[in-house]
Amino acid sequence: MPRSPSPRAPATLAARAEELRRTIREHDWRYYVLDAPVVSDEAYDALFTELLALEAAHPELRSPDSPTARVGGAPLESLPSARHVAPMLSLDSSLREEDVRRFDARVRQLLAEERPRYVVEPKLDGLSIELVYQGGLLVQAATRGDGIRGEVVTENVRTIRTATLALRADERPVPRLLAVRGEVFLGLRAFERLNAALTEAGQETFANPRNAAAGTLRQLDPRVAAGRGLEIFVYEMMAGEGVALPTHWETLAAFRSWGLRPVPRAELVHGIDEAIAVRNRLVALRDELAYELDGLVIKVDDLRARDEMGATSHHPRWAFAYKFESRKEVTRILKIEVSVGRTGVLTPFAMLLPVDIGGVTISKASLHNREEVARKDIRDRDWVRVERAGDVIPYVVERVEHEGGGRRARRFRMPERCPRCGAAVEERGPFTVCPNRLACPAQLEGRIEHLGSRHALDIAGLGEQTARQLVETGLVRNLADVFALTREQLLALDGFADVSAGNLLAGIDRARTTELGRFLYALSIPDVGRRTAADLAAHFGSLERLLQASEADLLDVEGVGPTMAAAIHGFLAEPETREVIRLMRQRGVRPRGAESRPRGPLSGRTFVFTGALESMGRTDAQSRVEAVGGAAAAAISKRVDVVVAGPGAGSKLAKAQKLGLAIVDEPAFLRILEEAERGGAPALPERPAPPARAARGARRAASPASAGPASRRKD
Repeated sequence: MPRSPSPRAPATLAARAEELRRTIREHDWRYYVLDAPVVSDEAYDALFTELLALEAAHPELRSPDSPTARVGGAPLESLPSARHVAPMLSLDSSLREEDVRRFDARVRQLLAEERPRYVVEPKLDGLSIELVYQGGLLVQAATRGDGIRGEVVTENVRTIRTATLALRADERPVPRLLAVRGEVFLGLRAFERLNAALTEAGQETFANPRNAAAGTLRQLDPRVAAGRGLEIFVYEMMAGEGVALPTHWETLAAFRSWGLRPVPRAELVHGIDEAIAVRNRLVALRDELAYELDGLVIKVDDLRARDEMGATSHHPRWAFAYKFESRKEVTRILKIEVSVGRTGVLTPFAMLLPVDIGGVTISKASLHNREEVARKDIRDRDWVRVERAGDVIPYVVERVEHEGGGRRARRFRMPERCPRCGAAVEERGPFTVCPNRLACPAQLEGRIEHLGSRHALDIAGLGEQTARQLVETGLVRNLADVFALTREQLLALDGFADVSAGNLLAGIDRARTTELGRFLYALSIPDVGRRTAADLAAHFGSLERLLQASEADLLDVEGVGPTMAAAIHGFLAEPETREVIRLMRQRGVRPRGAESRPRGPLSGRTFVFTGALESMGRTDAQSRVEAVGGAAAAAISKRVDVVVAGPGAGSKLAKAQKLGLAIVDEPAFLRILEEAERGGAPALPERPAPPARAARGARRAASPASAGPASRRKD
C-alpha cells in the first residue's frame, strides 16, 4: 500500500520526496533503457502514488523534473516555434542496393579505408524530435519543422514515459548543454487501442501510427497526449558542451548512461556487406516488431571523420537510409476518375475495392499521369497491384491477370475539357493541364488550401472542404479575399458555428504577420517549393526587392536556373498577381523579411567552411560565427565574404578561387573570431573580384532596376 504523507518536519518531507523521485527515475531507467526491471509494477505504482500524494499535500515540494510532471498540465493556446540548436537535416535514401554501395564507395574514398566502421540503426516510422537539456534538465522539445525551426512541444513530450526529464550523472558527468535528436512514435498496440477508442467515441480515426504520433504530439492539451501511449528513442547528438566522444557507438553508450533511451537493435559493423546483412535480417523481422520500420540507417561511426565529410544543404554525407520495400496487395479498380490540382494539372486516380495494406484500408490510389496509365494499360474494372510508397502514399504498380475477369473496358482517355471549369485542356509533356488558372474553381480551391497549409501560412480550419465552400459560394475569388472574410459570411456555411468561425478568423488574423519565405510559398509560385521560397526570402530580404527583381537577379539565387527564374519572374509580373498582393497588403498582410540574426561584429558577413578544422568541429565553428552576428552558408556563391579552408579542401576551394573570394586558413579565422567575440571589429581580408565578374557587376550597377535587389547591406 502507498504511504500517506505523515506529519513530519518539512525537511524530512523534502528528503522523502527527493528520495522517491530518485528511486522512480532509477526504476524508469532500468525498465525503459536497460530493459531489466528489478521491481514489480505494483511496487512501482506504490512509489509513484506516494509521490503524487506527497506533492499534492505540499505543492512547494514539486520540482520541474519530477516523474509526476508527465501527467499533463493545462491546455496551451498555440504551439510556439523555436530555432534548433543545430540544423535537423533529412537523409539521402534509396531502395536499391547499388545506391547504398555507391554511398559506401564515396565514404571509402573520403576516409581512405577499405572497410569503414558503420553503426546501423533501424529507421523508425515516427516524428523527428529535438530534445534540449541544460544542467541535466529537459528545457525544450521541438519538432523538426523545416529543419531550422520547429514547433515547441515540450509539455507534450514531458507526458511520454520513455522521455527523460532529468539526466543521470551516476556513471559520467552530465553536459552543461546537451541537444539530442530522436523519434517519437506510437507502437502498433497503442495505435490499435487509440483507434478503437476514437471509433467508440464516434471520432475520425488515424490512417497509420505515424499520423497518430504526429497528431498527438501537436495537441494543444498535454492531457490528451498523456493518454495515448507515445514512446521515444534517441539516436543522434546535435550538440554537447564539454563532451568529447570519438565515435557514434560510444555516444549511444553515453545516452544509455545518462538515462536516455537509445534506438533499439543498433549494431556496430565493419564494411557495407555487414550493414546490408543487418538490413536483410530486419526485413525478415519486420512483421514481428512492436513498431513500424521503414528502413535501416547506415552511419559512419568516427565523429571526426563525419565532421570532415560535412553535409549538403539537404542531408549529411556520412549517413544513408536503406529503405524497405513498400507493402503491396492486389485489388480491383472500380472506376478511374480525374482530379484538378492547384497548378492546373489533371491527375488520374483509381477508386478501388477497399483493401488492407500494412494495417491501413486503401480505397483510392494515384495513377500519376496519362502516359503512366497508357504504359501500364490500366482500365476500369481491372485487377491491379497497389503499393503504399514509403508505406504511406498508395499508387497502382501494375495490372495483374485475373481468372474470370471477362471482357476488359475501353482504354482510358483523359478528358478533352477540364472537369471543373470546362476549359479545353493542354498537353505539356506527360501532363494534361487546365490553362484556365484564374477562373478554374479547382485551382483556386487548391491554392486556398495550400495558403492555409502548415508550411505556408498555417491557418487551422482552412482545409479542402472549407476551401471548396468558399469558392462555390463566391466568397473567395482570389487569395486576397481570404483576408476579407467576416464572421457572418462563415456562419452561413455548412459546418460553421460561433467557435469554429471565430477560430478560423483568429487563424487568418495571425497569418497577416508571417515570414517572407512562408508568404512566398503560400502564393503558389510555379516551381517554388519551401526551400526555394526560403532562399528567395534570404537573398532579397524583402517583398519589395523581390518584386523589383529581373530574371538576371533571380539567377543569382542559389539553386535557381533559367527556367525557374523565368517562371518566377513571369508569375510575379502578372497584373493579376500584383493585384492580389496589393489587396493582401491593403487587408493587413505584412510579410517579414528573412529572420534576423543576433547583432554583432560579424553582422552581414557570410562564412563557408571547407576541409578540416583542428581546433573545433565545423558545427561549433558555424555556431560561434552566428553567435557574433555572422552567417554560415553551405555552398560557395558570390554572396560569401570569407572562405575558411583547412586540410582536405576540395571543389569549394577551387570555386572560391575562381570567384575571387577572400580565403583564410584556420589561424586567421580564429583571430577574426576571437576579435569579434571580444566585441571588436575584426579586419576581414580583401575580396578581389575577377575581371569578368567585375565587368558584369559594373554593367548591372548602372541599372536602377537591378541595383536594389542585388545589393547587400553591411551595416
